Amino acid sequence: MRLFVSEGAPGSLPVLAAAGRAQGRAELLISTVGPEECVVPFLTRPKVPVLQLDSGNYLFSTSAICRYFFLLSGWEQDDLTNQWLEWEATELQPALSAALYYLVVQGKKGEDVLGPVRRALTHIDHSLSRRSCPFLAGETESLADIVLWGALYPLLQDPSYLPEELGALHSWFQTLSSQEPCQRAAETVLKQQGVLALRPYLQKQPQPSSLEGRLVSNEPEEEELATLSEEEIAVAVAAWEKGLESLPPLRPQQNPVLPVAGERNVLITSALPYVNNIPHLGNIIGCVLSADVFARYSRLRQWNTLYLCGTDEYGTATETKAMEEGLTPQEICDKYHVIHADIYRWFNISFDFFGRTTTPQQTKITQDIFQRLLARGFVLQDTVEQLRCEHCARFLADRFVEGVCPFCGYEEARGDQCDKCGKLINAIELKKPQCKVCRSCPVVKSSQHLFLDLPKLAARVEEWLEKTLPGSDWTANARFIIRSWLRDGLKPRCITRDLKWGTPVPLEGFEDKVFYVWFDATIGYLSITANYTDQWEKWWKNPEQVNLYQFMAKDNVPFHGIVFPSSALGAEDNYTLVSHLIATEYLNYEDGKFSKSRGVGVFGDMAQDTGIPADIWRFYLLYIRPEGQDSAFSWTDMLFKNNSELLNNLGNFINRAGMFVSKFFGGFVPEMVLTSDDQRLLTHITLELQHYHQLLEKVRIRDALRSILTISRHGNQYIQVNEPWKRIKGGEADRQRAGTVTGLAVNIAALLSVMLQPYMPTVGATIQAQLQLPPPACSILPTNFLCTLPAGHQIGTVSPLFQKLENDQIESLKQRFSGGQAKASPKTAAGLTTAGPQQIQALTEEVTKQGNIVRELKAQKADKNQIAAEVAKLLDLKKQLALAEGKPLETSKGKKKK
Repeated sequence: MRLFVSEGAPGSLPVLAAAGRAQGRAELLISTVGPEECVVPFLTRPKVPVLQLDSGNYLFSTSAICRYFFLLSGWEQDDLTNQWLEWEATELQPALSAALYYLVVQGKKGEDVLGPVRRALTHIDHSLSRRSCPFLAGETESLADIVLWGALYPLLQDPSYLPEELGALHSWFQTLSSQEPCQRAAETVLKQQGVLALRPYLQKQPQPSSLEGRLVSNEPEEEELATLSEEEIAVAVAAWEKGLESLPPLRPQQNPVLPVAGERNVLITSALPYVNNIPHLGNIIGCVLSADVFARYSRLRQWNTLYLCGTDEYGTATETKAMEEGLTPQEICDKYHVIHADIYRWFNISFDFFGRTTTPQQTKITQDIFQRLLARGFVLQDTVEQLRCEHCARFLADRFVEGVCPFCGYEEARGDQCDKCGKLINAIELKKPQCKVCRSCPVVKSSQHLFLDLPKLAARVEEWLEKTLPGSDWTANARFIIRSWLRDGLKPRCITRDLKWGTPVPLEGFEDKVFYVWFDATIGYLSITANYTDQWEKWWKNPEQVNLYQFMAKDNVPFHGIVFPSSALGAEDNYTLVSHLIATEYLNYEDGKFSKSRGVGVFGDMAQDTGIPADIWRFYLLYIRPEGQDSAFSWTDMLFKNNSELLNNLGNFINRAGMFVSKFFGGFVPEMVLTSDDQRLLTHITLELQHYHQLLEKVRIRDALRSILTISRHGNQYIQVNEPWKRIKGGEADRQRAGTVTGLAVNIAALLSVMLQPYMPTVGATIQAQLQLPPPACSILPTNFLCTLPAGHQIGTVSPLFQKLENDQIESLKQRFSGGQAKASPKTAAGLTTAGPQQIQALTEEVTKQGNIVRELKAQKADKNQIAAEVAKLLDLKKQLALAEGKPLETSKGKKKK
C-alpha cells in the first residue's frame, strides 16, 4: 500500500495518526507530495490524502482511509461511531473550515474564530460528559476519536480556542494529543508552524458563507435538501398526504400467468443450471438470484410477470455423472433436480415454475424448430473430426476436453470456448488436449454431423439486433461479446453430438445422434413454459406484447444472443426473442476460484449449514454482485457488511422507529404535524425512492440496494437529531414533536420493508408483520413516499431483525470452506463397502499388469502423451482397487514445482 499525504493539508493529520495505529499490520509506504500533484489518475483536480491499495484501487476520503487502517488493526465498527462520522462531515467540517479560514486567511481572532465552532465544541463536550466515557464511542479509542481529533487539532492546539469550561472536551483532546501516532502526525503535517502551515491550502478554498443560526445536527443532506424547489416539496407532500388511497388496485392473480393485452408483460428467465453440478455462490448470484430480484420488483410494480427456470439435464456431463455414481442418466437427473430445487427454495427464489429439460415437450419443440430450419435450408451436413477418448470409449463433448488455447495460450481452455480470451474453439484445435474424466490424451476420429448455417442467418440476426439494442437494457459486456462475434464473422455451428442421452435427431442417418446441448438447452425455456401451461405460445410466439429478460453469466451470452436468436429467426415462427440480456461478470471466492473438487468456496447445499439466514446471504451476494467487473466473496467483508449495514444501520433504524411507537405511544402511530424540515426530508426520501426505481428499471440491481441503505441512514440521523426520547418528557410542543418524528420514522420503516422485498423477502415480510402494514401497501411499491401508517394505526410487537456475526464464527467458516471439506473423512472411509475376494484379486492382477506396461514404456522412452494415458489407466485401476478393499482414497501428492 502507498499513502500520499501533503504538508499543510488538514486531512493528512487523522490519516497519518490512523496509519500509526495500524503500524506493522501491513506494508505501507508513505509519500509526501505537493498540494498540486494529481495522485489519482482519474480525478481532474489534485486530492490528498490518498491511499493506493495493493489491488490498484484508491481511497481518497479521509474517513474511508482512516476506517481502512482501523479495520486492519482489528477494530469493530459500531453505530455510534458512524453517527459521529456523519456529524463530523456534515456539521463540524463546515463550521471548522469557516473558523480556520477566518483565523489563518483573514487574520481574525477571539470570538470571531471561536463563534462558528462553539456549538460544535459544546456538543462534543456534552456528549462526553453525558456518557461518562473517556472517548466518543465508549471506553476505548475509536475511528471517530481520530477523525475528530485530526479535524480539530490545527485549531485547538492553541489553548485560547479550547474553552476552559468544556472540561470533558479538554481532557479528551489532551489524551489523544499526547499519543505518539498523533504527535508524529502533527509534526509531519504542521512542521512546527502550527495552524499557519495550513495557509496555502486554506487560501485556495472559497470564502465560507455565514453559519449564523445553524444548528448542530446529524442531518447529512442539509445542503442538498435546502436546494429543493418549492414545487418538488409540494408534490411530495401532496403524495404523502393521499396515503393508501393513491395506491392502484391489486392485480388479480392468474393461474397460469398469461400475457394480457394492454399491460406490461414481463417474461423472466435465468440460465438453466447443469443438473449434475451443485451451484456455488457465483452461479446463484449470476443467474437465479439476480433474476429473482427483478421478478419480485416487477410484481411490486404490478407488471404481469412470469419467472421461469429449470435444470439442463441432457449431455455428456450427465452421462459421466451417472457412470461415477452407478446410476442411469435419468436417475441422476431425478436426484439432482431435487437438490437444485431444494437449494433455490432455501434461497427463497420465487420461480413461478421450476422445470427441467428431459420432457416430451422439449423433444417436440426442439424437433419442430430443427425441422423448420432444415426445410428452409439453414442446416448443413459435414464430416467432423472429433476427439475420442479410447480409455473412456466415447467421443468427448466439448466441455470434457481441456487443453491450451491456440489463441492466447491459456492452459485450462475448454473444447468449445476459452474463458480467458472468449474465443470459440474447435476441440481438435486445442494444444495438449486431455480428457477431463480420465486425463488421458484423446485421438482424432471422423463423424458425420449437422450444422446450423450461422453465416446464412447473420443478416437476420444483425437486423434484429439493430432494432433491439437501442433503448434496451442489455448489459455492456453482453453488447461487447455479441459485437465481437459479429465482427469476427459467424461460422457454421455443429448442433449434433455422438451421444445417447439427449434430444433425438429426427433425420435419417442420424438416429444414433442427439442434439448438441447448446442447440436445445436454450429451447428448454420454451419447453419448461409448455410444461407450466399448454398456452405457452402466448409467451413465446408473441414478441409484440412480451418483454423478455434473460439473466446469465457472461459465458452464456453467445448462445442466448446469437445461437438461439438465429435458430428462432430461421424457424420463421414469430418467436419471442430476448429484449434485455442481463449478464454478470464472475464472482470469485476470496483470492481464487470456487472448486467443488478441492473443497474451496461455499456451494448452495452448504450455505444453509452455516447458521447464517438465507436473507443475509442474499443481501451480501447482491451487495457484491459482479456488475461491470469481477468481484470476490470475502468472509471478512461479509461480517463487516452484516454488522455495519444491516445490524447498525438498517436494523437499528427500523427497530428504533417501531420501539418508539410501542414505548412512547402505546403501540399506536401518533399524530404527525410536519415542519418544513420534515417536508424536505420527506421530499428527499421520495427522490431516493424514485432513484431506486430508475436503477431497477435498468436492472442495476447492486446500485439500487444502496438506495435502501441511504434512506435508512437518513432515518437514523433524523431520529438522532430530533431525540424523541427526550422530547417525550417535555412540554406539549415537545411531545407533539416527538410524535411527528416517531410517526414519520415508522412510515420510513414501512417504505423500507417494501423496498427490501426484492432483496430480503423474509426480512421485508417480518417488518411488515411487526408494523402490521396494510396488505395493499405490502404488495405495491409506488413511485412516491406515501403515509401508509396513518395516525391511530396500531402496530404489532417489535423485535430485532439481525444478529451480529462474530469474528471467531466467521474465522471458523473461513477455515471450513478453504479446502478442507472435500477430503474424505474417516467416517466415510470406514463406511465403504468392500468387494469380494475374487474381485479384489482380479483388480490386483490388473494393477500389476498395468504397472508393468507403464514401466516398459518409460524404459523405452516412449511418447509422453502415450505414457500419460497409460499412467491415467493405472491410477484409475488403483482407485478401483482401493474402493474394493474399503480403503480411503489417497490424494496424489504429485511433484512440487521448483
